[in-house]
Amino acid sequence: MRIIFMGPPGAGKGTQSEKLSKELDIPHISTGDIFRKNLREKTALGLKAKQYMDKGLLVPDDIVVAIVKDRLREPDCRKGFILDGFPRTVAQAQSLDSALSEMETELTCVINFKVSKEELIARLTGRRVCKACGATFHVKYNPPKQQGICDLCGGPLIQRDDDTEETVEKRLDVYKKETEPLIEYYTDKGVLITIDGEKDVDEVYEDLKGAVRGCD
Repeated sequence: MRIIFMGPPGAGKGTQSEKLSKELDIPHISTGDIFRKNLREKTALGLKAKQYMDKGLLVPDDIVVAIVKDRLREPDCRKGFILDGFPRTVAQAQSLDSALSEMETELTCVINFKVSKEELIARLTGRRVCKACGATFHVKYNPPKQQGICDLCGGPLIQRDDDTEETVEKRLDVYKKETEPLIEYYTDKGVLITIDGEKDVDEVYEDLKGAVRGCD
């Protein structure tokens, strides 16, 4: 299955991607993870992307598209994949369509997670990430056993630059302007399914599994 997860920052795409990835035994491909890996390793790509990410802006298409195309050609994607965080613009979606056409395949479905702005802000500003291992916690919904300390490795928990309230507001504005047009784009293609992302994580996952089964 070849699936795209859509939704604003904080909608739960990453969490649901990881769960479905294990169940379907297909890779979860997150552009955010790819960029953060490059940031940690201070690669040229990472430093270039950081200029945009720190401001809550989208990384330019030429950087993102090349990375995703290469990733989709790797052997573990032959059975399918879950794309999380890409495409973010209609132009990227069109580039993805071209890439899949070259690979003689097509999308199975696009899942759109719908969450209110108020809930998104609460989720994102409360997120904390382990500086050492990258594990994610939340001050309200998934707090660590010891404040500021990772349960898994004991590393320090930090608030990412793109999770401050000011930057979150910018990220949501960018999403509305640049990414929401994809809802119409994929609706017109007949592959979009919208689910309520404000429910409990397990409830959302049950809805997600039902949606995916319906488009298989």
